[in-house]
Amino acid sequence: MGYRKASDVLPQELVAEIQKYVDGQILYIPRKCEAHSGWGENSGLRARLEARDGRIYDGYASGKTIPELSEEYFLSEKSIQRIIRKRRPSQAEKQKEGTQIE
Repeated sequence: MGYRKASDVLPQELVAEIQKYVDGQILYIPRKCEAHSGWGENSGLRARLEARDGRIYDGYASGKTIPELSEEYFLSEKSIQRIIRKRRPSQAEKQKEGTQIE
């Protein structure tokens, strides 16, 4: 994001009003909330981490140990445990799945 000259973008009356408060200073104007992207959405990092976490959980579910996953993904054992805990279905979800009629 580059700098733009206020007088090129804003009406002169608005520039004069802003100068009453921040004359000669640099002013940052944040984006509107609806234009703001969530963390990792623009770069795709969030999606890549979600996919990695899914592979970690799948590996754990298929019998790999936490130390094995830690070494494979270059993460601490605590991080692997946190990912598994986050992905593991809760007791309520397990009960809900068990009571569904097919």
